[in-house]
Amino acid sequence: MYHDKWNAKAYAKYSKGQQKWAKELIQTLDLCGDEDILDLGCADGKITAKLFEMTSGKVIGIDKSESMIRLAREKFPQISFQVADAAHLAFDKTFDVVFSNAMLHWVHDHIGVLEGIYKALKPKGRILLQFGGYGNAKKILHIMNEVKLQRRYKRYFENFEFPYFFPSDKQYETLLKDAGFDDIFVALVPKDMVHDSVEAFKWWIRTTWFPYIDMLPEEMREEFIERFTERYLDVVAPDSDARVHVDMVRIEVRATRS
Repeated sequence: MYHDKWNAKAYAKYSKGQQKWAKELIQTLDLCGDEDILDLGCADGKITAKLFEMTSGKVIGIDKSESMIRLAREKFPQISFQVADAAHLAFDKTFDVVFSNAMLHWVHDHIGVLEGIYKALKPKGRILLQFGGYGNAKKILHIMNEVKLQRRYKRYFENFEFPYFFPSDKQYETLLKDAGFDDIFVALVPKDMVHDSVEAFKWWIRTTWFPYIDMLPEEMREEFIERFTERYLDVVAPDSDARVHVDMVRIEVRATRS
């Protein structure tokens, strides 16, 4: 299930957690400096721009969201950005590295994703992927489900389909092996996502958890966010600096094409 309902500018402003993790992740790439790189799920292009600075090779950012690609092109006109579906890649032996951060949990067809990545890589090319893994945002999901079952909201969620894919490490190892990858490393990595304020936390809910919010009539959405936030803060109180923490679990994936 996918709908391009991203608020690209709001995401760019309130996705500090995702961007922080991506910057940490790309430092582990150990690039030689001439690699051709695909950034899979590039969003507003900030991380693609970091990769662009790290290599003299070509760098392409792709995202299924047209609004994200428009913003990325506006901000980084020197970089190539394309609207494309991660499950239907059209590249053939083009890249030395395929990188992806905080996107692939939006895609259910990971057989298609991995087959397309494998084909897009040059021989001995490698992948570094990180996205939501098994157990991700457990408290967020528990409270979201609790609030959506309240009498006032329940009927609007009758046809709701869970939009995310949070695989286990063993599950993903099997997918990688079936796709033909070698040198496989997969691990679940606990992360603490920190929001600078309650308001920043609410904006993260608006921009990242919109599959829930958009089930409601527009006039009820802010009320739902307020109720959800109140309930979440009852369970997870802000710290002494009024920051809001969210326990997340990422799945980190490294492998090479034979």
